[in-house]
Amino acid sequence: MAQRYGGKYSPDGASNDQQARGAARPFKGASVDPVGARSNILFVPPVVLAFTSINEGAIGMGLGLVGAGALVLGAWLLRGGLTAEAAYQARKVSRRPAFPRKIAAAVLAGVGVGIAAFANEPGLIAPVIYGVAATALHLGAFGIDPMRDKGMDGIDTFQQDRVARAVGEAEAHLAAMRDAIKRSGDRRMISRVERFETTAKDLFRTVEEDPRDLTAARKYLSVYLMGARDATIKFADVYARTNDARARSDYEALLDDLEQNFSARTRKMLLDDRSDLTVEIDVLRDRLQREGVRIDRDVK
Repeated sequence: MAQRYGGKYSPDGASNDQQARGAARPFKGASVDPVGARSNILFVPPVVLAFTSINEGAIGMGLGLVGAGALVLGAWLLRGGLTAEAAYQARKVSRRPAFPRKIAAAVLAGVGVGIAAFANEPGLIAPVIYGVAATALHLGAFGIDPMRDKGMDGIDTFQQDRVARAVGEAEAHLAAMRDAIKRSGDRRMISRVERFETTAKDLFRTVEEDPRDLTAARKYLSVYLMGARDATIKFADVYARTNDARARSDYEALLDDLEQNFSARTRKMLLDDRSDLTVEIDVLRDRLQREGVRIDRDVK
């Protein structure tokens, strides 16, 4: 969809104060789409294989379509595996993917290439060689899935599961906000929601790193975000029909309040974590001193 240019000197351009708030961290939270051209191009070979198999007779066409189906399924699994790996790498505390989609994609690529080779050169040796080579090249190009949990030592898995469910619901609310605000067609509001999303995700990551913070943050992950989602949907519907400047101003003020409160809650939880660290250091010092070990240098 075409979007009208917006800037400082455009009719709906941001004021200096708004620019100052947005310029402080314009690229914070930005990330490269893990599903790039390398993975998307893998959808081309199965299409070519399917079309070239049409005139090869019933058996040749059937083998070609089966091989194309295996290649398409492998390419689709690869996209999911790359997305899951990016989410794994973005978090300090994360579980390994439940299903190794990248490895499965490599195996399916080998199967698809092997079937295509068999259709053109019946036998066993050539298809196996081509299939193994395709699997090896796929693994070399895209790697394998994360095979172990990250940062899970000393963390209660039950609490971590509760956090994962709460964060999943919160991210669904953010996705609904992102989809709804696009209907308004207002670039500045779309950018404003993206900035709030970055602030909210800072809170998510803080809770994920210390599941004990879930109780203090539960209202933010559920009640407040659900209200923000509903307000965004109503604003997008109203603004798309009327371009009401008052509604836009009220909605922007709501986002400002939400962002300030989410930031304050994140800072509070980080300060609490630091207080816990200070207590642990003091307890350890007392134990060392009782054992006759003197510590002259303070830990900053």
